[in-house]
Amino acid sequence: MQLAKPRVDIGLATNDLGPMLAFWQGEAGVPLDHVLPIRRGQDQHRHDVLGSVLKINHHANPLPANPPSGYRELLIAREGVTAPQALADPEGNRVSLVPPGHEGVTQIGVRIGVRDLAAHRRFYAEALGLPEDREGVFRAGESLILLEADPAAPSDAQMQGPGWRYITFQVFKVDEEHAAVLAKGGREALAPVTLGTTARISMVRDPDGNWIELSQRASIVGALD
Repeated sequence: MQLAKPRVDIGLATNDLGPMLAFWQGEAGVPLDHVLPIRRGQDQHRHDVLGSVLKINHHANPLPANPPSGYRELLIAREGVTAPQALADPEGNRVSLVPPGHEGVTQIGVRIGVRDLAAHRRFYAEALGLPEDREGVFRAGESLILLEADPAAPSDAQMQGPGWRYITFQVFKVDEEHAAVLAKGGREALAPVTLGTTARISMVRDPDGNWIELSQRASIVGALD
């Protein structure tokens, strides 16, 4: 996969925006960049995390009480931090502020609980084409994906529900990358679709069914065709 941005983004969903913004902007120290209206009843509060985007999707209508995804924790490298600081937002989404270099994280890392480590290693190496820094740790530019074996990890998570729901890779040609993932064993969740003049996106799923967005964003690549 050819990344248009050398960093991964991560998205969560909530119905209770105020306390979430207070935590992420205050205790976690992540600044708001802008608010993007997605559709009626859903706004995305986009926060800058060392060049990655933390997408806090606020839904006006109650989210279904679906089980969590396999996305377990966001790790943020923070200058001046001398030991990992484990935090959780008001809804229990885990984040750790870590010294730069902790577990190899120099920007951000996303920890994922997976039922079959070998299957996920194949998926990230072959279907997504990411280099493996060490066993179970994959590099997306400056960001890391850290796979954690757990036979009890969630399976077949739904996109709709509270908490961590998806990660995003920015690419140059979403149709080509989407087809390549499917050809190498990835599962389709959403065929490529154009969102106005903002982006062309698709969704695929890893072996446990966790959602992964592929995004061709006009502000990054300049064109959606």
